[in-house]
Amino acid sequence: MKSVLNVTGFMVSDSAPGFHRALLISVSFSLILSGCDAVQQKLGLESVAAKTARLEGEGKAVGGACRQSGRAIEDCYSIYSWLPKAAIYEGWRDMDVYMRENKLPTIEPQLPPPQPPGTKRKKTPAADAVDKSVEAKEGAAKDNEAKSADKHGGG
Repeated sequence: MKSVLNVTGFMVSDSAPGFHRALLISVSFSLILSGCDAVQQKLGLESVAAKTARLEGEGKAVGGACRQSGRAIEDCYSIYSWLPKAAIYEGWRDMDVYMRENKLPTIEPQLPPPQPPGTKRKKTPAADAVDKSVEAKEGAAKDNEAKSADKHGGG
Protein backbone atom coordinates (compact mmCIF):
# COMPACT_ATOMS: atom_id res chain seq x y z
CA MET A 1 0.00 0.00 0.00
CA LYS A 2 1.35 3.40 -0.98
CA SER A 3 1.21 6.19 1.49
CA VAL A 4 0.20 9.59 0.18
CA LEU A 5 1.61 12.82 1.57
CA ASN A 6 -0.29 16.07 1.27
CA VAL A 7 2.28 18.84 0.70
CA THR A 8 0.92 22.35 0.13
CA GLY A 9 -2.34 21.08 -1.24
CA PHE A 10 -0.78 18.64 -3.72
CA MET A 11 -0.95 14.91 -3.32
CA VAL A 12 2.57 13.50 -3.48
CA SER A 13 3.27 9.80 -3.52
CA ASP A 14 5.78 8.42 -1.05
CA SER A 15 7.02 5.88 -3.55
CA ALA A 16 10.09 7.91 -4.52
CA PRO A 17 11.94 8.93 -1.32
CA GLY A 18 15.04 9.95 -3.30
CA PHE A 19 12.96 12.49 -5.18
CA HIS A 20 11.69 14.04 -1.95
CA ARG A 21 15.17 14.21 -0.50
CA ALA A 22 16.51 15.88 -3.66
CA LEU A 23 13.59 18.31 -3.67
CA LEU A 24 14.14 19.17 -0.02
CA ILE A 25 17.86 19.70 -0.53
CA SER A 26 17.40 21.85 -3.64
CA VAL A 27 14.77 24.03 -1.93
CA SER A 28 17.03 24.42 1.11
CA PHE A 29 20.02 25.44 -1.00
CA SER A 30 18.00 27.92 -3.02
CA LEU A 31 16.71 29.54 0.19
CA ILE A 32 20.20 29.68 1.67
CA LEU A 33 21.79 31.09 -1.46
CA SER A 34 19.07 33.68 -1.97
CA GLY A 35 19.87 35.06 1.47
CA CYS A 36 23.63 35.37 0.92
CA ASP A 37 23.48 39.01 -0.16
CA ALA A 38 21.22 39.92 2.73
CA VAL A 39 23.44 38.09 5.22
CA GLN A 40 26.60 39.68 3.84
CA GLN A 41 25.00 43.10 4.01
CA LYS A 42 23.92 42.58 7.63
CA LEU A 43 27.39 41.38 8.61
CA GLY A 44 29.09 44.25 6.81
CA LEU A 45 30.85 41.93 4.38
CA GLU A 46 31.45 43.23 0.89
CA SER A 47 32.40 41.39 -2.26
CA VAL A 48 35.68 42.28 -3.93
CA ALA A 49 33.92 43.63 -7.02
CA ALA A 50 31.58 45.81 -4.95
CA LYS A 51 34.45 47.15 -2.84
CA THR A 52 36.52 47.92 -5.94
CA ALA A 53 33.60 49.75 -7.55
CA ARG A 54 32.94 51.72 -4.36
CA LEU A 55 36.58 52.72 -3.93
CA GLU A 56 36.82 53.72 -7.58
CA GLY A 57 33.80 56.00 -7.25
CA GLU A 58 35.16 57.51 -4.05
CA GLY A 59 38.55 58.03 -5.71
CA LYS A 60 36.99 59.89 -8.63
CA ALA A 61 35.00 62.10 -6.27
CA VAL A 62 38.06 62.83 -4.14
CA GLY A 63 40.17 63.57 -7.21
CA GLY A 64 37.59 66.03 -8.51
CA ALA A 65 37.33 67.70 -5.11
CA CYS A 66 41.12 67.96 -4.86
CA ARG A 67 41.33 69.65 -8.24
CA GLN A 68 38.52 72.06 -7.43
CA SER A 69 40.20 73.03 -4.18
CA GLY A 70 43.54 73.57 -5.91
CA ARG A 71 45.40 70.69 -4.30
CA ALA A 72 48.23 69.09 -6.24
CA ILE A 73 47.57 65.56 -7.43
CA GLU A 74 50.52 64.29 -5.38
CA ASP A 75 49.00 65.77 -2.24
CA CYS A 76 45.76 63.95 -2.96
CA TYR A 77 47.65 60.70 -3.39
CA SER A 78 49.35 61.09 -0.02
CA ILE A 79 46.29 62.35 1.87
CA TYR A 80 43.98 59.66 0.48
CA SER A 81 46.47 56.82 0.31
CA TRP A 82 43.78 54.14 0.83
CA LEU A 83 42.03 55.07 -2.44
CA PRO A 84 43.27 53.87 -5.85
CA LYS A 85 45.58 56.40 -7.51
CA ALA A 86 44.12 55.76 -10.96
CA ALA A 87 40.64 56.70 -9.76
CA ILE A 88 41.92 59.84 -8.01
CA TYR A 89 43.78 60.87 -11.15
CA GLU A 90 40.75 60.26 -13.36
CA GLY A 91 38.54 62.41 -11.13
CA TRP A 92 41.22 65.11 -10.91
CA ARG A 93 41.69 65.14 -14.69
CA ASP A 94 37.93 65.25 -15.41
CA MET A 95 37.48 68.17 -13.02
CA ASP A 96 40.48 69.95 -14.54
CA VAL A 97 38.94 69.73 -18.03
CA TYR A 98 35.56 70.86 -16.69
CA MET A 99 37.04 73.82 -14.82
CA ARG A 100 39.10 74.95 -17.83
CA GLU A 101 36.13 74.71 -20.21
CA ASN A 102 33.87 76.69 -17.88
CA LYS A 103 36.63 79.04 -16.62
CA LEU A 104 35.95 78.21 -12.99
CA PRO A 105 38.35 79.40 -10.28
CA THR A 106 39.68 77.09 -7.61
CA ILE A 107 38.00 77.20 -4.23
CA GLU A 108 40.39 77.36 -1.29
CA PRO A 109 39.65 74.68 1.32
CA GLN A 110 38.39 76.00 4.66
CA LEU A 111 39.34 72.88 6.64
CA PRO A 112 42.63 71.02 6.89
CA PRO A 113 42.81 67.72 4.99
CA PRO A 114 41.42 64.69 6.84
CA GLN A 115 43.72 62.26 8.58
CA PRO A 116 44.17 58.85 6.94
CA PRO A 117 42.34 55.96 8.64
CA GLY A 118 44.15 54.56 11.64
CA THR A 119 45.91 57.77 12.69
CA LYS A 120 45.13 59.79 15.78
CA ARG A 121 43.56 63.18 15.29
CA LYS A 122 45.31 66.32 16.42
CA LYS A 123 43.61 67.97 19.34
CA THR A 124 41.93 71.31 18.82
CA PRO A 125 42.22 74.14 21.39
CA ALA A 126 38.62 73.45 22.47
CA ALA A 127 39.41 69.79 23.04
CA ASP A 128 42.51 70.75 25.03
CA ALA A 129 40.39 73.02 27.25
CA VAL A 130 37.90 70.21 27.89
CA ASP A 131 40.74 67.79 28.71
CA LYS A 132 42.28 70.30 31.14
CA SER A 133 38.96 70.88 32.91
CA VAL A 134 38.41 67.13 33.25
CA GLU A 135 41.94 66.71 34.63
CA ALA A 136 41.33 69.55 37.08
CA LYS A 137 38.08 67.97 38.31
CA GLU A 138 39.77 64.57 38.69
CA GLY A 139 42.65 66.20 40.57
CA ALA A 140 40.23 67.99 42.90
CA ALA A 141 38.34 64.76 43.54
CA LYS A 142 41.59 62.96 44.44
CA ASP A 143 42.57 65.81 46.77
CA ASN A 144 39.19 65.61 48.49
CA GLU A 145 39.55 61.84 48.90
CA ALA A 146 43.03 62.28 50.38
CA LYS A 147 41.80 64.95 52.84
CA SER A 148 38.85 62.76 53.81
CA ALA A 149 41.15 59.78 54.39
CA ASP A 150 43.50 61.89 56.54
CA LYS A 151 40.56 63.27 58.51
CA HIS A 152 39.23 59.80 59.31
CA GLY A 153 42.58 58.33 60.20
CA GLY A 154 43.29 56.58 56.89
CA GLY A 155 46.50 56.72 54.96
